[in-house]
Order: sequence, then C-alpha cells, then structure tokens
Amino acid sequence: MVPRAGNVPVFKLYGDGLEWTMPDLLHCESIPERSRLHDWEIKPHRHGDLVQLLYVRSGWTVIEIEGVQTRLEEPAIQIVPPMCIHGFHFSERVDGYVVTVATPLISQLEAQLGAPQPLLRSAGLYPTGDDLPYVDALFEAIDREYRQPAPGRELQLHSLTGLISVWLRRQSHEIQQQERSSPGRDHLLAFSALVEAQFREQPSIERFAQRLGVTPAHLNNLTRRYTGLTAQQVVHQRVLLEAKRQLIYSALSAKQIASELGFSEPAYFSRFFKRLSGQSPRSFRDQYRTPGRL
Repeated sequence: MVPRAGNVPVFKLYGDGLEWTMPDLLHCESIPERSRLHDWEIKPHRHGDLVQLLYVRSGWTVIEIEGVQTRLEEPAIQIVPPMCIHGFHFSERVDGYVVTVATPLISQLEAQLGAPQPLLRSAGLYPTGDDLPYVDALFEAIDREYRQPAPGRELQLHSLTGLISVWLRRQSHEIQQQERSSPGRDHLLAFSALVEAQFREQPSIERFAQRLGVTPAHLNNLTRRYTGLTAQQVVHQRVLLEAKRQLIYSALSAKQIASELGFSEPAYFSRFFKRLSGQSPRSFRDQYRTPGRL
C-alpha cells in the first residue's frame, strides 16, 4: 500500500531529521552503517530536496518505491528522486553504498547530461551487468574521497558523481532504444489494453496470454521487465485501484463492489483488498472518504 503522503516522515538522512549538517553537496555511507541500526529495515519515508543513489553490490534487497516492491538479487543502482516515498529491507549480508546528493549538484549534473527528460529526478533501477567492476570502482572512490579530506576533494567528489550520472544516462538511453525496437513493448501495450477492458472479469493469465499469442511464462517475463510486477500482479493492482475508487467515490456497498469486480463472495473481496492494501474495505472507506464527495 502506498502510504498517505501526510503520514510519511521527511528526512534529510533517514532518522536524522530535517537539517543538512554537512558542508558538502553530497553524503556517502555504506548501506550497513545505517540499516544495521534499524534492524536492516528502512521504513517508508521521503527526502524533500535530495536524490539518493542506492548501490547494492551484494546481498538481497527488497526495494519499495511508491508502494511497489521489487526484490533485488543482483548488483544495481536505484535512483530515488525527491519526494518519492521509498523504503528498503536489506539482508544482513548486504553490501554497497548510499550516495545522497543535494539539489544544487543535481541541477548541475542534469544540465550537463542533456537528457530529454530529467534522469536523476525520476525513479529507476539499473542493474550493473558487465559494468560491475567499473561502477564498483566509482562508488569505492567516492567513499574513499568522502572520508579523507584532501586538496581538490569537492571537485573529485563532484567528478566521480558525474561519471556515475553519465553511466546511468547511457543505461537509460540504451533501455529506451531497446524498447522502441522491441516487440515485447508492443505485447505489453496490448496486454495493458486487455487488462483495462477486462479487469472486472479477472480472466486467467493463460487467457490473456492466449489472446496475445504468447505463453504465460513469456507474458510474465515481459511484465517483470517493464513494470517489475508479474502479470497477475498487474491485473490485481488494476482491480485494487478500481475498488479504491468505488469505495471513495460511490455509495456502493462492499458487497456490490465485490460483485462488480468479479468476486464470487464478498469475503473473498475483503481478503483480497486487505492483502494488497493492508486495510479492510470499511477501514479504507472510513479513512479516505470525506463529506460531500458523493
């Protein structure tokens, strides 16, 4: 469930409040340094005017971005933009770094990158792949430079962060090029259209795949690649969104909503809604509904 923005704490660095106490425009620390203090779980929170680059070198991590969870088991960089609600659950054997960058440096880097859309102000997950030694060396150098004051330190830190930003820009460009020429993207668009038209009936994934002329396994691979979700999760998220809309903006009872969304029993709907949102339909309606909306 995506937490309500008003209930999500805003930090500079997790647990440190709102003050940026460092003279630098960036901060670097290992992942274990802070997560160990919080039993390896960083609960959902936001940063008002900072971008974080989470570099996971080894160990599994569950990344939550705006309520969507992704289990990461390979080296990768996660971009966390300003005001993005995010949280992490790390394994005790996790290794890597978190580089937190202040807005002035981000603006400078964005201007130099010349990307068609702001790269560092959009959430994105970029596996390192064969570039692991290169990426690893950059983060190691940032960490070393950050901890040891020396002449030219600021320029070196900004330059190294710039190199990481260029690597991310190139990964993003390559992904965009692949998507433009990939038939998988067309299949995903067709799947999205089918889901929009038929989610109330909740067809099986096998049926969706048959309509698209692909196997269920291939369809799942496509949705995971482009959305981070299984095909079934895509359908369930669309059903959940409609259920929330109905609970907030209609006078239909939970029983009526369950029937409209293809549930054979209201109890099934209630369990489904609570499993995906963390609340019962009644609790959700009571929390989000305000007088005068109907």
